Amino acid sequence: MSPGRIASLAIVGRPNVGKSTLFNRLAGKPMAIVDDRPGVTRDRREARGRLGDIDLRLVDTAGYEDSATGIEARMRQQTEIALAEADICLFLIDGREGVTALDERFGALLRETSKPVILVVNKAEGSRGDDGILEAWNLGLGEPIPISAAHGEGLGELYQAVRQAMEEAGIDDDPPETEEDEEGAPLRIAVAGRPNVGKSTLINALIGQERLITGPEAGLTRDAIAVDWLWDGQRVRLHDTAGLRKRGKVDDRLERMSAADTLRAIKFAEIVLLLIDAERPFEKQDLNIADRVETEGRGLIVLVTKWDLVKDKAATLAELHEKFDRLLPQVRGAPLIPVSALTGFGLDKIMPAVAALHKNWSVKVKTRDLNDWLSEMVARHPPPAVDGKRIRPKYMAQTKARPPTFVLMASRAGQLPDSYKRYLVNGLREAFELPGVPIRLIVKAGKNPYADKG
Repeated sequence: MSPGRIASLAIVGRPNVGKSTLFNRLAGKPMAIVDDRPGVTRDRREARGRLGDIDLRLVDTAGYEDSATGIEARMRQQTEIALAEADICLFLIDGREGVTALDERFGALLRETSKPVILVVNKAEGSRGDDGILEAWNLGLGEPIPISAAHGEGLGELYQAVRQAMEEAGIDDDPPETEEDEEGAPLRIAVAGRPNVGKSTLINALIGQERLITGPEAGLTRDAIAVDWLWDGQRVRLHDTAGLRKRGKVDDRLERMSAADTLRAIKFAEIVLLLIDAERPFEKQDLNIADRVETEGRGLIVLVTKWDLVKDKAATLAELHEKFDRLLPQVRGAPLIPVSALTGFGLDKIMPAVAALHKNWSVKVKTRDLNDWLSEMVARHPPPAVDGKRIRPKYMAQTKARPPTFVLMASRAGQLPDSYKRYLVNGLREAFELPGVPIRLIVKAGKNPYADKG
């Protein structure tokens, strides 16, 4: 690998798909002019930027048009120069408009390059971009990454894709300190919870050194501090975060910034360790954090801290499991581990649970297995009829992992009850052994997009 250099990322696509909006977001400030009119950007614009913990050299390009003359031809030439000089190409399409003829021509050009290409579907917030996401598979550029550059959604998935592309290009922006360290991106774990629940103490106990400041005072940690660690040959990056209080109690500017940093750490993590206090478990803020983790699609493990202070451990643990299943049904089956950083109890169970959850979080289920399972689920419990007409599930496919995301094609899709969606999600968990993993199920009407595939 090329050690320690900054990767060059060219953002390309046809006009008005949101390239400059994404450029500004990654640069951290409004450097490129953004307007609804196409063709505002003409020259290549470069800036230093950051995605999670990756430093990048960003290149914003003009909208790609296949005119042979005039300013459009010169703009296209600038885009082609950016492509030639970049390490990684980020190809944006508009999820609301879907794949256009110009997208297809540009995609054919990109398939011929030897550079890693990341296909990004912008403006995919809500359900309005679902059709564009499905159409994007036909470009033959691999798994599309749905994002909203304007709202900052989907950046965790984009981070994963950029990391993988950097490995393909042989770029290592954070080389190991010794030759014995494993290559590849570290497993990113965010440690979150309310103030003074023992996050920094837990990390110190895990890594076996006093790396982080600890003490009885709440709020010692302000920034999301990254701690690199090697566990069983696996590179791990632990992010210690500031404690999150109820939003109404946060009136200090510094604390608001710390809270934003914590939420950013959750967004870019793969697994989140949520610490709850054994003496005050599952308070409202604990549930809010867990819900945020599930919303971001991260794997969740709940650690019950200060377990050494609990007297009736068996009864308390049974009560905690009951509360967990009742209060957080959306992450049913997620690991709940009692620990004590003071005595070391339970610490040896954390990383094996992380490894197992990470494997399930990254799972890809074969399409044939999914549809065999779907047939059995529908035969066992058909969807209810609405206005005398039956809703007919037709086909299911997994469109992405991390977290596992499935699209179900069905007649009268908009009328499928939430209760039936929950029935299917719970069935997916059980049949494919995905306890505690956030599962996304998108129900759509329309023809089977894979029907003509070999």
